[in-house]
This record gives sequence, C-alpha cells and structure tokens, in this order.
Amino acid sequence: MVTLQTGLGTIEGVEVGGAIELRGIRYAEPPVGERRFRPPVRTGSWEGTYDGTTWGCRSVQNPTPAGLGGEEPGEIGEDCLVLNVTVPAAVAEGDLRPRPVLCWIHGGAFTIGSGNDYPAHELVRREDLVVVTVSYRLGALGFLDLSGLDESYAGSANLGIADQIAALGWIHDHIADFGGDPEQVTIAGESAGAISVMSLLASPSADGLYRRAMANSTGGFTPADTRAHVLPLFDQALAGDAPLLDRLRAASTDELLQAQVAAGFGFGSTVDGTVVTRSMDEAVAGAARAGVPLLIGSNADEGTLFLAIGGGDAGVFDLMTAGLPTAVAKGGDVERYRGLLTEAFPEEDPAVDGGVARNLRIWNHFFRRPAVESAALATEHGAGGWLYRFELPSTAFGGALGANHAGEIAFTFDWLAGDGDTGWTFHDRTGAHRAVARAWSSAVARFVRTGDPNGPDLPEWPRYASDDRSVLIIDDPLRVEVDPDETDRKLWESLD
Repeated sequence: MVTLQTGLGTIEGVEVGGAIELRGIRYAEPPVGERRFRPPVRTGSWEGTYDGTTWGCRSVQNPTPAGLGGEEPGEIGEDCLVLNVTVPAAVAEGDLRPRPVLCWIHGGAFTIGSGNDYPAHELVRREDLVVVTVSYRLGALGFLDLSGLDESYAGSANLGIADQIAALGWIHDHIADFGGDPEQVTIAGESAGAISVMSLLASPSADGLYRRAMANSTGGFTPADTRAHVLPLFDQALAGDAPLLDRLRAASTDELLQAQVAAGFGFGSTVDGTVVTRSMDEAVAGAARAGVPLLIGSNADEGTLFLAIGGGDAGVFDLMTAGLPTAVAKGGDVERYRGLLTEAFPEEDPAVDGGVARNLRIWNHFFRRPAVESAALATEHGAGGWLYRFELPSTAFGGALGANHAGEIAFTFDWLAGDGDTGWTFHDRTGAHRAVARAWSSAVARFVRTGDPNGPDLPEWPRYASDDRSVLIIDDPLRVEVDPDETDRKLWESLD
C-alpha cells in the first residue's frame, strides 16, 4: 500500500511495476436515481482515507466477448463515473514536479469496456508521465437522445462525452496533487475512445482542458437524423403503459440492456448542438488554429476482428458493415461509393466470397478516411497532424487477423515490455515486437511531452499535408512512406 496526501484528502494506492496505481477515484456523483440520464455533477473532497486500491465500477454493459479479452476488472453498475491515475513512484516520496498527462479514453463501440482495462505502469515508469484512464456512461445510459420526450434532457445524446468533460475538469483541478501538469494534458483513445477524442475537440465546454490530441482508429460522428427510429424501438422493448420516459427512468439495468439489444441501436456521439456542436472537420481545424496538434492513424486490417466476432459468417459480417458506407461517403451517395469500389478494386467481387473482401475494404475506409483528412486539416490550419498506419501482423489466432483493429494498443502502452500480467495483446513477445513497441510508445510519450513524436528511434516523420503525404508505417522495420493511401484517397475525393 502507498499513501498520498492530496487537496481532496488522503488516498491509498498500490505499487505496480515500479509505478503507483490509484484506482476508482470518483470524479462525479453517481448518475443514479434522479441523476439517471442527466449531466454529470462533479464531486469534491472526501473524509478519511480514500480506497484507491480497488477498481471502480464498469459502466452498465453486457459481458465482453472472449475474443476481446473476456472478463475485466471491476463490478458492473451505474455508479461508474470514476477514473484511475497512474503516477511515477517518486510522487509518493513527495516529488510533485509537474509531469505531462496522458488522459486515455477507452473504446468498445460505446457499449463495452472501461478505464480499468489499460495498465499504464510501464509507460509511466519509463517515460515519467502521469496517465489517467477514464470510465464513462455507455449504451442507452450514455447516448440515448431523450430531448424529444422532454426538452430538459437536451444533451442526453452525448452524456458519455459530458462525463469525459467532467473528468477533464477533475484533471485540470486536481492532477497537480498527483504530480501532473494541468496545462500539459493530451486526450487520447482508440476506436470509440478515438471518436470521443474527436467529440471533445468538437465540444466547446472541453476547450482549454487539453493541449494535444491522439486518435487511434476513429470513425465519424453518428448522424443525428439516423436516430429518429430509436425511441419507438425502446418503447416497444420496455414493458408497461407508463410514458416511455418514466419507464426508462424506472427500468432495471438488465431491462435497459435487453432493450438496447432489441432496439439494435448503434451508439455513438452525434452533433447534438448542446454537448457536441461542431462537425469533425470544423473541430480539427479549430483545434489546430488554437495550437492543438493531432496524432492520428488506423490499422491495415481494421475489419478482421469484427469478422471474427461475427463468427466468420459472411452474412453476419455484411449486416455489421451495412451502416458504414453512409459514414465513409459522409452522408453522400452510397451507391456511387459502391460503384467506385467496384471500379477501383474489381478483384473484390462480392459474388466471389459473399462480400467479405469488399466489406473488409469498407471497414478500412471507415477508419482510414477520417484519419487521412483530419491529419491534413490539422497541418493546414496550424498545429500539425501526424499520420500513421499500423501494419505489424498479429500472431494471435494463428495470425489470421493481420494488423487488426485494436492491435496497436499494446504498442502504445508498451505492454510487450515485460513478462507479467498486462493488458491483452494480439502479438507475441518476440524481440522484434518488443523493439517496435518500445519505439512507438516512446514516440507517443514524446508527443505527450512536446507535441511532436519525432525522435532518434524513428525515421524522420514529417507532418502530413496535401503537399507532403508522409505516413509512418508501424511495422518491422518502422518506415515512412509517401501517400500509401493514394488509390483509396482519390476514390474518397471523387465522392465530394
């Protein structure tokens, strides 16, 4: 046990891998009872000694699929507005000099996961950073738009994003007591966490609470006009004759989860005009003008993990992919997009394999187009954008997944460094893999410290721009390629 004295009170944590984990720190009041479906309410100090040795709750969710790591730390419940802070061991000895802060927002399609799933001790110990991992409301509790039932619920479509903003406010006010610098905060995340990062760039109430941004495999915002059918589906799924809002507020968490499944609702942030008010392009450009650089990228085989989750069934995978073309086309002509795919990649004929190859291409486009265009915008408008592509094939599942979605997370946190328990990884701990992980995690740390990922263990990596489309390829060896997305990029450009 390790004890820290903070302005909030005394807290007890645990030593892990040469760093200190302070777990389950409440940043907002429990969003239960009258607070269900309401904005987060920040907490204050506590009495006595806070138990930071046990994990806080995971947001209400169904079990994590075994293919995504299975059971994770923490009980499941609505009292989930907690964060974890990992600090260098020297902090417990009174060394409170301000260190850069990495605020990590977890992924999981806005329906699973938590901040408990990302051990950061290796990165913290080696790079002398402070890492905060945040949990937030998921599913209907975090992203169901109730404003059409009662205008006082404006913003309910993005409560999970509002939770993240509350956590950033907590970091701004209190992280100095944990050896962190509130003026040097980098927001970062993967998948739904990356979309969250882009949503924070698009949220005025988050302005000034971060200095830099990193987004690994971001998609786009969910169009608001695709949600009109959702409330009637919840109305059908929740039994009773009371008004829907009353039933939603009274439902058990199991009933809400069952209604989510019955509604088939794809959750995610949307431009609601209350919490998120800017488009993604506007958000990136505005942040760059304000001096916020962006590190962004995607993986070479984003869709393979989702194909595996669907049991490898071509029909199931087609259903999982159905909504993505609209996002890739940015709400434009989806049939034109499909036609362009046929012209550009005739070998991926849907008649051959049930559309698997074509759908894998669409998954890559869903994550790649926002990365390419956002990196260029960030450079065009000032602070700069660095674009990567993760291409190192996984070894899990016999190597069948390639460089799959989420495969880069272990490299970001350098989970391959030791032999003990760490976060789940798709790669064996070979010497080559460990070297790539060390180099990439060091680049991430440099970005957190300075806003520029370049260093002696990387090839020279220029900012991505329309006149210099240099991309870091994370592979063995690490290398920089010029415009590796040219064919796909020209296809997207022809859609506009």
